[in-house]
Amino acid sequence: MRVSSQEATEPEVVTERRGSALVVRINRPEARNAFNAVVMAGIGNALQQADTDPDIRAVILTGTGDRAFCAGMDLKAFAARGAPASDADQAAMATFNAFTSGSGGCSKPVICAAQATALAGGFELALACDLVVVAEDAKLGLPEVKRGLFAAGGGMYLARRIPLARALELTMTGDPITPADALALGLINAVVPAASVVDKALELAARIAENGPLAVAASKRLVRMAAFEPLADVRPVHDELVGTVFSSDDAKEGATAFVERRPPHWTGR
Repeated sequence: MRVSSQEATEPEVVTERRGSALVVRINRPEARNAFNAVVMAGIGNALQQADTDPDIRAVILTGTGDRAFCAGMDLKAFAARGAPASDADQAAMATFNAFTSGSGGCSKPVICAAQATALAGGFELALACDLVVVAEDAKLGLPEVKRGLFAAGGGMYLARRIPLARALELTMTGDPITPADALALGLINAVVPAASVVDKALELAARIAENGPLAVAASKRLVRMAAFEPLADVRPVHDELVGTVFSSDDAKEGATAFVERRPPHWTGR
């Protein structure tokens, strides 16, 4: 995928290792961090990296600037399209699409650190994450109906997460809500000053990293499945994971460390 010399100098997706966390930052402040093909592939590549690197225990997704965490799809870029992406880029975008659809994309916990407003597809991107930290002065919402559209990136499934009346209100009025409202609804995990969102996300990532990686991955998979899929489909996966996780070296290490009153040393096996 070709990028301009400016884009090459200023990548549209910046990654940084912070301890056991991989911080992924959308870097298009001039476009309110809207995602185009480059951003989708960049986030997808980061999720693939996290899945294949045992030292990465969590991914933190944030944005650049104080205007928006992410404004959703860049409609100008979508209309212009351009040359077909490479096979690697297409695979990375498939990972991004699987992540945003809730069907996979990364077995590691993904924590959103929304440093500014997240509306439309940007709010849906935040809700695709496992944990969400939001700046206290941000606006959140699904305003698509105000443009004659509907929230097609996951917003239509809000009633699986919050009361039906509130889901209908959010999607049919398109009015924004405050982070405090979203916290009360259980849509997000923490509200902090904008300057502290990444630090709070790193704190959550560190708490997760203290736990067995196999157990964390199994917990993420099963809880997400149970929230959106029939229990008849969840139970076989649950039984399979009981067999693999409970017989793992990490399970033995967890019990031994408890008896010996010491921190466990996880191997992910």
